[in-house]
Amino acid sequence: MSEKSEPKLLSSGNPQIPKGEGNAPVQMYIAAMPGWKNGIGKRLDAIAERIFPEVRKAVKWNTPLYGKEDGWLLAMYATGNMSSLPS
Repeated sequence: MSEKSEPKLLSSGNPQIPKGEGNAPVQMYIAAMPGWKNGIGKRLDAIAERIFPEVRKAVKWNTPLYGKEDGWLLAMYATGNMSSLPS
């Protein structure tokens, strides 16, 4: 990825990733998470896939979402000095 194509980090520290459905935009988001947040994002993604292999993924509202066909179960935020999983 060249410097021009790297995602912008918002003032919150969240990477700005275009919205999209599926694994690819979620992986782009995780790859763009800076520092220690990247490792947490990778671990949470792996846990979601292990527990629910049919998980539906998307990035909306600049947030990775995990769910099933009838709704979202998990949202991942990694801002400033913290990561959170609102339910």
